[in-house]
Amino acid sequence: MPDGPGAPLSLTKIIATLGPASDSPEMMRRLVECGVNVFRLNFSHGDERDHARRLQRIRQISEEIGRPVAVLGDLPGPKIRVGQVPGYGIEVKAGDEIAFRSDVQTARTGTPPVFPCTYDRLVEEVEPGHRVLLADGVIRALAVERVRTDDGGLELRCHVTAGGTISTGKGVNLPDSDISVPAITERDWRWVDWAFEHGVDYLALSFVRRAAEIRELKTRLTELSAHIVKPGESREPHIPIIAKIEKPQAVKNIDEIVAEADAIMVARGDLGVEMDLAYVPVTQKKLIAAAHLQGRPVIVATQMLETMMESSTPTRAEVSDVANAIFDEADAVMLSGETAIGKFPSLVVETMRRIALATESRLRELSEGSQPPQRLVAQRSPLAALALGAWHVAQNADASVAVCWSQSGGTARHLSQMGFRIPIVAFSSDPLAVRRMCLLYGVVPVLETNPPLHRSDFGTMIEQLLLERGWGKRGEMYVALAGKPFGTPGVVNTLALRRLGELTKAPA
Repeated sequence: MPDGPGAPLSLTKIIATLGPASDSPEMMRRLVECGVNVFRLNFSHGDERDHARRLQRIRQISEEIGRPVAVLGDLPGPKIRVGQVPGYGIEVKAGDEIAFRSDVQTARTGTPPVFPCTYDRLVEEVEPGHRVLLADGVIRALAVERVRTDDGGLELRCHVTAGGTISTGKGVNLPDSDISVPAITERDWRWVDWAFEHGVDYLALSFVRRAAEIRELKTRLTELSAHIVKPGESREPHIPIIAKIEKPQAVKNIDEIVAEADAIMVARGDLGVEMDLAYVPVTQKKLIAAAHLQGRPVIVATQMLETMMESSTPTRAEVSDVANAIFDEADAVMLSGETAIGKFPSLVVETMRRIALATESRLRELSEGSQPPQRLVAQRSPLAALALGAWHVAQNADASVAVCWSQSGGTARHLSQMGFRIPIVAFSSDPLAVRRMCLLYGVVPVLETNPPLHRSDFGTMIEQLLLERGWGKRGEMYVALAGKPFGTPGVVNTLALRRLGELTKAPA
């Protein structure tokens, strides 16, 4: 595990979902020690008291062990579900006909059986020929026609193509339908207010379809934070937003969504339900490439090590899946049920980290002759130019680590986007910036509450830290970026190449 001097640093970040299996302070601490960089609070489960307690524990553990950890709040979104169904449900077979109505409270047996739905416009907005998928796509049907019944009700009749038992609360997916349900529900807005009040570091927006939905959330967060952000302050005026890509419409609109969001998540669960499974791997690669083209972090999520919910070892296919996401240059990989309700929360994190380290080792071997993203090269901004220069210097000098002072996280983001295959140690005196850097590929954030007065002091600070923690060896080269005065956002104007040990004496 990553504790202790000299322990190898994973460049790929690990996100773990909290739940009953990882709720204790002891397990949370263990997960951080095993390599978790970001904890996910799934607002679809638990109440405000549960998540407030978890958030407080994370902050306390992070402070106790001196390791920054970010917290991601995941909004539930407009999940459509089957309404009340008597008993254990109603079984349907391929070839059967079923119907949906918005004006019934409880499912009715008969020919066809009639089901209520939590979305009251489903009957009007699903067109004949559209797919209606239930229970994560296990039960599949095709909309055939709308029928006005003898009692004046309107039914959507569907032909079942894959059967099963339809019971209360089963999820409903409508991959072909352009429904008008808002991306952000009233329940979500309450969680947004809670997340802001409690200082959550990132917010994930579920079931995104278009960029306008991200702008709506961003506007609300900007309004909430207006009274605490001073005019002219460079800090982002809102909680960074992660757009969860789990709808075909989002894939179609990915470039505009990436441009508006602060990061994206390839949420393969619902995405795999709403599109042909054969295209999910291709789509994953497309989404990762789209995110990196615009310099946005990207998370790959869902069923990465699902076997480890019950087994102490993953399948070979799961290991390959995680490694392929890292080969595709995902910034982070996420665990869901594996750490929330699985039997081996800490073991699954250790396994994820070992896969990351092995894959990153191979990536470093392949990095010779590689080039940073051309879009970033073309930016021509001073910070982008310095980051590009640091990349070239590190490559040519075979540097083992890059170091920067990144007060608000901007320099660290630019370095991360350049595709370094070495750790990027980023100092800041801002705890919020340090936590948010936990999501950035390759970045090792360090909180330093007393900014150095001079560049020479910063150099000494760098060398002491790298040597004490075993992140570099005497004689190895490192690249450093900084500006003066330290602690001032946006001031980075110096690039230096040094040999580790030049400024600190070896112990006698």
